[in-house]
Amino acid sequence: MKLHIQTTLIGTVGIAEHNECITNLYFEQDSLPVGVEQGETALLHEAFRQLNWYLEGDLRTFSLPLASAGTPFMQAVWQFLATIPCGTTASYRDVAVSIGNPRAVRAVGMANHRNPLPIFIPCHRVIGSNGKLTGYRGGLVLKKMLLDLEREV
Repeated sequence: MKLHIQTTLIGTVGIAEHNECITNLYFEQDSLPVGVEQGETALLHEAFRQLNWYLEGDLRTFSLPLASAGTPFMQAVWQFLATIPCGTTASYRDVAVSIGNPRAVRAVGMANHRNPLPIFIPCHRVIGSNGKLTGYRGGLVLKKMLLDLEREV
């Protein structure tokens, strides 16, 4: 695994790659993995280029090879999240129903929390069924900022 850290419009961000796929995005408050080689590769450079364009409002869809590690349930949630269009939201219940497990609302929330690729896999687009913003690993201020940015684009 290789990790590159850069300052962005949302603060310091780390992006990791392994086997030519982006595997993790770390926010400033996240713990970084120990013993990981730091440096920039062509893929990490491209990942930051796309992230910065997105944060500037110039990109709506990422085109990066992603590899997220998780259970089959988490994978199903993350695959669905990737289909939520930029500028729109879905409730945790909507996600649970869409993946064929309508009682798994809390499990959807846990899968969101464990998403290793926030922003690239847009878990910030999932909100409470009452329309309120709830949990986000990057914090609710960042979640609101990302949703507002996407609505403006």
